Amino acid sequence: MDYKPVPTVVPHKPFDAVADSQELRGAMRGLGTDEQQIIDILTSRSNAQRQSISAAYAAEFERDLVDDLKDELGGKFEDVIVALMRLPVEYLCKQLREAMAGMGTEESTLVEILCTKSNEEMQQIVVTYEDIYERPLAEQMCSETSGFFRRLLTLIVTGVRDNMDTPVDAAQAKDQAAQLYAAGEAKLGTDEEVFNRIMAHASFRQLRLVFDEYKELSGQTIEQAIKHEMSDELHEAMMAIVECVQSPAAFFANRLYKAMDGAGTDDGTLIRIIVSRSEIDLETIKQEFERIYNRTLHSAIESETSGDYKRALTALLRGA
Repeated sequence: MDYKPVPTVVPHKPFDAVADSQELRGAMRGLGTDEQQIIDILTSRSNAQRQSISAAYAAEFERDLVDDLKDELGGKFEDVIVALMRLPVEYLCKQLREAMAGMGTEESTLVEILCTKSNEEMQQIVVTYEDIYERPLAEQMCSETSGFFRRLLTLIVTGVRDNMDTPVDAAQAKDQAAQLYAAGEAKLGTDEEVFNRIMAHASFRQLRLVFDEYKELSGQTIEQAIKHEMSDELHEAMMAIVECVQSPAAFFANRLYKAMDGAGTDDGTLIRIIVSRSEIDLETIKQEFERIYNRTLHSAIESETSGDYKRALTALLRGA
């Protein structure tokens, strides 16, 4: 079954970048800030339209819109609005950079961004990352990760995955499933190199066939095999690939649930997924969230957030 992504944010019609830029300037002038006006405009425009607004704002007022927004807003609300103003690929690069900055590495952020991308998307990220930070993504990642986890991410980042238009090959899928079985369940210990090679090289469409063949061959699902054979970050990365092959919406719904489950909220993950998937498949993610967890994503976010931060996130959920 092919995945049908439905966004919540689509280009606004009619659209007037100059009028929007003037309204935003008005919302930030004088005493106080009209946060609702900022939310209403920026959450209902596509990213391309926001870039046009930013250009119109600079031309009209000789000011930088993002700088002005940063001056006027604060906290998590500011994080959402600034994230919306960044080009999507630049935003993901910044998230990767932050995940590897300072002490420790946020492996789950690396997994969420890198293991869910097609080869075409990955190439964009790699080029943009080096443009911005003047250091190859693979090089920085290698210094922050280790073992087979590092090897898997390096394979993904270096662009070895077959492109989306590569024809699927049923005979090869049977062979790849047999290789995975021989590398895991059929032997004592695990040959992680084989798992890494197949999981990082095959296109998502090809992997879907491989996983079907694996179940035919072993009687177990690939998830069951990975659970038995892998641990820690490598397990998380492999599971992310499997879930994204089967249903990206379910993967992101699960990430959102975990970000809000238990004490405290992982606001970074919440913002990143809501913003970065809003023009891709956030409507589909909403539906999956409700199907899996028996409550709406809207109600979950409402109970975990407050104020303008809550209003901005729920505005992005409202649907095209």
